[in-house]
Amino acid sequence: MDLVIGLAASAAAFAIRLGLPIPHPFAGSLLPYLLISLALKTGLEVLFGLWRQSWRNSSTQDLLCIVRFSVTFTVLSSAASFLAGPSNMPLPRGIPLIDGALSLIFLGGARMLVRIRNEKNHHGDGTRPVLIVGAGSAGVSMAKEIQRNPQSRMTVAAFLDDDPRKQGLTFAGVPVVGTLDQLPQSVRKVGAQEVLIAIPSAPGSLIRRVFEAARQAKVKARTVPSLEEILSGKLSIDYIRDVQVEDLLRREPVKLDLEEIGRYLTGRTVLITGAGGSIGSELVRQVMRFNPGHMVLLGRGENSLYLLERELRRFNDAPSFQTLVADVRQMPRIRSIFREFKPSVVFHAAAHKHVPMMEQSPEEAVLNNLLGTRNVADACLEFQTDVLVNISTDKAVNPTSVMGASKRLAEMVVRSRAMSAGEGKSFVSVRFGNVLGSRGSVIPLFKEQIRNGGPVTVTDPNMIRYFMTIPEAAQLVLQAGGMMLNGAVFVLDMGEPVRILDMAKDLIRLSGFEPGRDIEIRFTGARPGEKLYEELLTSEEDTEATRHNKIFIARGCDVPDHLDDAVDRLAALAEEGDRIAIRRMMAELIPNCTVAN
Repeated sequence: MDLVIGLAASAAAFAIRLGLPIPHPFAGSLLPYLLISLALKTGLEVLFGLWRQSWRNSSTQDLLCIVRFSVTFTVLSSAASFLAGPSNMPLPRGIPLIDGALSLIFLGGARMLVRIRNEKNHHGDGTRPVLIVGAGSAGVSMAKEIQRNPQSRMTVAAFLDDDPRKQGLTFAGVPVVGTLDQLPQSVRKVGAQEVLIAIPSAPGSLIRRVFEAARQAKVKARTVPSLEEILSGKLSIDYIRDVQVEDLLRREPVKLDLEEIGRYLTGRTVLITGAGGSIGSELVRQVMRFNPGHMVLLGRGENSLYLLERELRRFNDAPSFQTLVADVRQMPRIRSIFREFKPSVVFHAAAHKHVPMMEQSPEEAVLNNLLGTRNVADACLEFQTDVLVNISTDKAVNPTSVMGASKRLAEMVVRSRAMSAGEGKSFVSVRFGNVLGSRGSVIPLFKEQIRNGGPVTVTDPNMIRYFMTIPEAAQLVLQAGGMMLNGAVFVLDMGEPVRILDMAKDLIRLSGFEPGRDIEIRFTGARPGEKLYEELLTSEEDTEATRHNKIFIARGCDVPDHLDDAVDRLAALAEEGDRIAIRRMMAELIPNCTVAN
């Protein structure tokens, strides 16, 4: 088809320049010129790959390729006619120029007509009109993707955007018809059956605002993921998904100092304990971005490690890694691993985190959370690890639970080892609250209860918690590790606290039900060890700002005398199964600890 169009352009160039019929001196040049033109265009067609272009999905890149084709043809055909000379092939010099211009118009126009026809057919019966919120690059890309993809069964009716400069403009042929506040009226005006939120950087407040407006307009709202979830940098229809509770709590993307993180991760051996868990596995994914020399992925659960290993093997550019089944409570095993791999950086995420379960089994919290942390920290000292980052929790502050108390004591252990670490070493703890979607999180429980028709159980109507996403927590942990502030206890900015009751209502509405009418909410009372609200600092502590606006240092984190003797005694009590004595001793070691009550 391209060659037929090319021949037509060459013939038309003769007719335009010389008229019809072609005058005598030039009539004999028509056939030789057409043969030369055909030969040149065949070669350039192959050279520039025009024959590979999909006409139905032609793009600006395809058009630029045709421009290069046409310019090159004009230069070469002009040179050929000049070399042939007027005696052999009398030819006006303007014909190659006209031929090149017509080739550009004909080849580009043919592709554009096919694409327009394809999009017109796509917008026929059976498609549902959608309203896209956000006329930025993501929204326009999404609109173009929908226009060229018949399988989407959608047609873009209009954009909404709060930017006053965009009002009344069109993007990808689609008009901006109003602002977000005008969503209900705009839905009725354009007959939209669905709202797509195409603002990957939108905070949770904006997502909630659009979701509520769409609910009032009685249309479904869907969204694209946040920026931190889009790793490929390209949007497609496959990215569109239902709004999730994580979107309603979405915060501004974390701004990382990539150079600082890269300095202590790139090319180094990194060991991650608890690598199969929700936080540990995300740390693995984030560390991969900085091209470590080797990763040692340590965990006690073989199934979770197996799934992580399968995931990593799908990446062609994944760094070398090794998964090891090991228990941090077994010091000989930990020492042998450190002796073999000599990690430069260690992220210690292995821990029991479920508060009510640790209330029932305090000896396990001692052996895993406290003794396991000491084993890892001691191995880091013995084998000259440069950076140890211990993952802690806000439940370590004024602990009312055994789990929180064990993590507070683990912070003290890491701080005590930091005092013995050599110059240039950094042993730190990072303290943060709940992460959305982690194992044991309230969200999976609520979703299961909704699937079963309710009731959704909430412990107390006034219970509040801090939340952040797993990727955000992992990224800030990496950033804190790179600050090289030995002995610090870092506190992450958790944003605004969230009422668990409000989260339950959001999940019910996101599932298409109405709380209280379709799904019952039942209050069960706080479980053993739970607080109504979590704290990030004790009354004795204060914070000191760091160079990152979401990371602070907790000051006043004292280490009690004879800490190692106390840990040994707690471990002995755990082996004996003396739960009462464990609680009593924790309360004696930690200020404002009430686990013995």
